[in-house]
Amino acid sequence: MKRFWDTARAVPAATGFGINLDARPLRLPGGAPLTVPGLRLAEALALEWHSVGATKQTEFTWDSLPLTRLVGTVQDRIAPDPEPTIAAIAVYGETDLLCYRAEEPKLRTRQEAAWDPLLDWARDTLQAPLAVTQGVMPVPQPSASLRALRAAVGAEDPWGLAALGVLVPALGSLVLGLAVLRGRIGAAEAIACALVDESFQQEFWGLDAEAEARAEGLAADAALATSLIALARAG
Repeated sequence: MKRFWDTARAVPAATGFGINLDARPLRLPGGAPLTVPGLRLAEALALEWHSVGATKQTEFTWDSLPLTRLVGTVQDRIAPDPEPTIAAIAVYGETDLLCYRAEEPKLRTRQEAAWDPLLDWARDTLQAPLAVTQGVMPVPQPSASLRALRAAVGAEDPWGLAALGVLVPALGSLVLGLAVLRGRIGAAEAIACALVDESFQQEFWGLDAEAEARAEGLAADAALATSLIALARAG
């Protein structure tokens, strides 16, 4: 795609705020105008469009507009029918990263230190005690706990669901995603928890390109998800 506009700005709309590219409303691929409830989110979207490409006719891709893509997902898919998103997120509770421990004693000790407090939080706050195992073979989780985790996901509004839809697959953990969204931990701590194994290996073998790329991707995903929530709930 090529940039065709000079300016991008947030403008009042019938149901909140939209984005104008010069005088033309920003529309989603289906043709509907993109609208958001709050001015701060609209201004962030306008800034994203203002910043993409240096001048008119500059080439860009949708990858350059991560916030816009996520907001579009909320408007087009999540808000009209949240159930598929809830189900896709909740299923991560069946194989949560925090429940699978290494057989190597030193690494397992680090996992316990980082992960056990969050499993305790899930048990006490979400009423979702989870079983823990060593190795990678699946461990069945209590049905009541899985229902409680699904209820926690289902209690989120479309913005929270969108954030979880980014965080949970990236972290490999529903518990970590919910802990970030509910303020139990920050994004940086969640990333550190998700990378306990990689950090342990790095101490012995050094940082490899694959691990570095994963860490960078996690940081980008966490920043996007937490920014969306902060902006959407700021009004």
